Amino acid sequence: MGFVGTWHIYEMEMWDENYFNMEVQAYIEIGTNDLGYFQFGLVSGQIDGELERCGDEERFVFTWEGSDENDPALGAGWLRMKDENTVEGRIKLHLGDSSLLWARRAE
Repeated sequence: MGFVGTWHIYEMEMWDENYFNMEVQAYIEIGTNDLGYFQFGLVSGQIDGELERCGDEERFVFTWEGSDENDPALGAGWLRMKDENTVEGRIKLHLGDSSLLWARRAE
């Protein structure tokens, strides 16, 4: 199963829950083809990712393209498994903010 599925973001380093859940429950969705979608606050986009091995650790690294408050935006990020139902990662807006995040697998 790995990273495939929908992950609900429950904490972000840079933004509080009032912001990241502003429009929808903040999420990252990854399909079996390593493509997906995400939204937190007023930032949303389409993900293009792949698995990357760093020593003993496997990470899902991705680039993304979408919008930030209806302005075109893009960036990159990564996720790593903490356990089968929890991930931590980072999302970066190109020439902008970067934040750690923590998410749980949606049921």
